[in-house]
Amino acid sequence: MHSVYRAEDVNFQVDAEALVQRLSAILPGEGLLVDDEAKRPYECDGLSAYRELPLLVALPETVEQVQAILKTCSEMHVPVVARGAGTSLSAGALPHPQGVLLSMARFNRIIDMDARRRVARVQPGVRNLAISEAAAPHGLYYAPDPSSQITCSIGGNVAENAGGVHCLKYGLTVHNVLAVTMVSMDGELLELGSEALDAPGYDLMAAVTGSEGMLGVLVEITVKLLPQPPCKEVLLAAFDDVQAAGNAVAGIIGAGIIPGGLEMMDNPAIRAAEDFVHAGYPVEAAAILICELDGHEREVLEQMDQVRTLLEGFGASRIQIAGDDAEKIRFWAGRKAAFPAVGRISPDYYCIDGTIPRKRLADVLTRMEELSKEYGLRIANVFHAGDGNLHPLILYDGNVDGEFQRTEELGGRILELCVEVGGTVTGEHGVGMEKINQMCVQFETPELDQFRALKAAFDPAGLLNPGKAIPTLNRCAEFGAMHVHKGQLPHPDIPRF
Repeated sequence: MHSVYRAEDVNFQVDAEALVQRLSAILPGEGLLVDDEAKRPYECDGLSAYRELPLLVALPETVEQVQAILKTCSEMHVPVVARGAGTSLSAGALPHPQGVLLSMARFNRIIDMDARRRVARVQPGVRNLAISEAAAPHGLYYAPDPSSQITCSIGGNVAENAGGVHCLKYGLTVHNVLAVTMVSMDGELLELGSEALDAPGYDLMAAVTGSEGMLGVLVEITVKLLPQPPCKEVLLAAFDDVQAAGNAVAGIIGAGIIPGGLEMMDNPAIRAAEDFVHAGYPVEAAAILICELDGHEREVLEQMDQVRTLLEGFGASRIQIAGDDAEKIRFWAGRKAAFPAVGRISPDYYCIDGTIPRKRLADVLTRMEELSKEYGLRIANVFHAGDGNLHPLILYDGNVDGEFQRTEELGGRILELCVEVGGTVTGEHGVGMEKINQMCVQFETPELDQFRALKAAFDPAGLLNPGKAIPTLNRCAEFGAMHVHKGQLPHPDIPRF
């Protein structure tokens, strides 16, 4: 367990006593946590290998309180890290040791559900699944469904641009959010986006989605709702060869079929999930694909025949169509429980989130197997296979000296492999602290300068979530991924965060 903040990220001089006095006036009662034990639950997010105790934890209940907190911190030059449900897997909500951890957990109301217009206005602390539960009586649902949807908050989903098993057909968070209300670092209330199909000016709402809490703090979100498909069929296919399963994924998409969901698991993940959930998975298979087709009945049945033929052609050893709704739920339950299931077979695991072109899936799986042997660490693979989003789970024991450091290095090698084949270092988990070095591999100096310029336009002093997502040139130079010379130096007017 260790912090990954660098000296350049923690050079804030904060008058803690004065800060407590001012924030206590804004947050009476138990709205401000100052004792170490009270702050301890906030020291990490879902990437628990990185921990840091915040200076203070603020628990606002109103928009006005959020505005006052941010304005106060801006005036006192205090960093602020916003936090939703804390399910992030990239250390995106890692607290700052000299800053305020701003928990939005009490913003948990569904403000309005308009079934006729198919939109919902919600506060950022509302759970992802709660939106679909509230919309269900109207025959509607909210499409993005991360595996953590039972606990993750919609504000965190926007911050990380979360996806889920159905993002192949229905898109990521950015494709399903219409508008946001956000508080800037100086306390100004901003409304971005529109419930209409388009809004004038730059698409700042899309820029905020996936910005990892570095541009502002969300206080309200408007999402679009979709009608439940009239027909759904779920198919499970087993393969004796992982590469064959990867090729089958490319084959399905190449045939022009876009499933509602297309997921892949390798043998270690299959066995772990089956032991945990008893989903009916074939535990001897090298890999399985779970394919959901949805739409009108005739369309679904025709596509099911096509997919079955394609899978047979790619060497599937077993094809099973869910016989009823209960079996469909079991098939998906095993996939959605894959992360906690793997946690039962290893003292610790480290989840990677890279994305690659689908056509390179089989190649990347082979290379990952070679890396696994090189580092002597097991990998269980769970993929949003349809859109090339990989979630390799590296199994390790944090109590073994040096093993976490080897795990981090292996994770970095996998992400660099993703970039090498034309992919990216993250698909939905965000960069946070975890992937900040690999950002130096993916982007050149001018591109990183543009990221910093956008950050500076919203947060000139660099107080929101400092040290995350966008690496400094010093970090990249030390990482050895970029050759910094005079012609690459950034513009002197662009702040360094």
